[in-house]
Amino acid sequence: MTSATRVMTASGVRPSARPRGRGLIRHWPMYAAIAPFFLLFLGFGLFPTVYSLVLSFQDWNGLGAAKWTGIDNYTRLFTDPTFWLSVRNTFVIFVLSTFPMLIIAVAVAAMLNNAVRFSTAFRIAYFVPNITSVVAMAVLFGSIFGENFGLANAALHSLGLPGVQWLSTPFGIQLTISILITYQWTGYNAIIFLAGMQSIGSEVYEAAKLDGAGPIRSFFSITLPLLRPTIIFVLVVSTVTGMQSFTEAQVLTASSSTTNPNSGGAGQGGLTMVLYFYQQAFSYNRFGYGAAIAWGVFLIVVIFTIISWRFTAGKKEDKARA
Repeated sequence: MTSATRVMTASGVRPSARPRGRGLIRHWPMYAAIAPFFLLFLGFGLFPTVYSLVLSFQDWNGLGAAKWTGIDNYTRLFTDPTFWLSVRNTFVIFVLSTFPMLIIAVAVAAMLNNAVRFSTAFRIAYFVPNITSVVAMAVLFGSIFGENFGLANAALHSLGLPGVQWLSTPFGIQLTISILITYQWTGYNAIIFLAGMQSIGSEVYEAAKLDGAGPIRSFFSITLPLLRPTIIFVLVVSTVTGMQSFTEAQVLTASSSTTNPNSGGAGQGGLTMVLYFYQQAFSYNRFGYGAAIAWGVFLIVVIFTIISWRFTAGKKEDKARA
């Protein structure tokens, strides 16, 4: 420290700080390297999100000037029976697909964890449905669950059982969509559960084996409790994705819809929340009301995600307190 600096500090006057622009100039390569992400996020993420919120308070058909309507779109949304029908359909599909998927994924992960030969091949085989095009799988499932020439009804007829109207009844449509979602995400979640199982130390199982615990007892007393953080993660992610199901319902019900290919099929059984948003915005050009539906979907997804997280994490906290 120079004598001039000591005098200025002793007299209570702070020495001049380094100019802020000099640090920006010095580190401009780093700022330039991360700038594309923020520019893309600003143009394709933040701006559309804010614009959709503003648009939800307007009436606009895509042409001409938008008309400001205040909260009319939201008032209509909460009194729209079709919207609440889409909420119910989405929730039914979510329940029919998520919980069986989690059970099957845990079972598959346990088998993969104990597999000795060809374990890598099995992991790839279970992961393939997740990287396959959803549209292609929906077309395939539409053929499998066809009422006249579908393989599912053919298998039922071979067993002497009557065929099922998979795509002609609301519940049949919801069950078909749920089976498709389960098929698509079971392998993906099984790989995540497998990673969680492999993080459990082998000494824990050795100690349980010395105490006389068999494989089944060890699975329910050791594996599942220690796998709880992974289960919470998978359940939260499955809730977010399940509540936003769109492509499966649109492709499976497009051919059976009589009035509009985005109406959800027979009895609007496949009309999910996101499909209803797409119908209103891009089939009927009600972009303001469609934006209100999108924000309503966002709110419902957040609520159900919090409920799912609290349902699983809350049990863990209760056990810890006990």
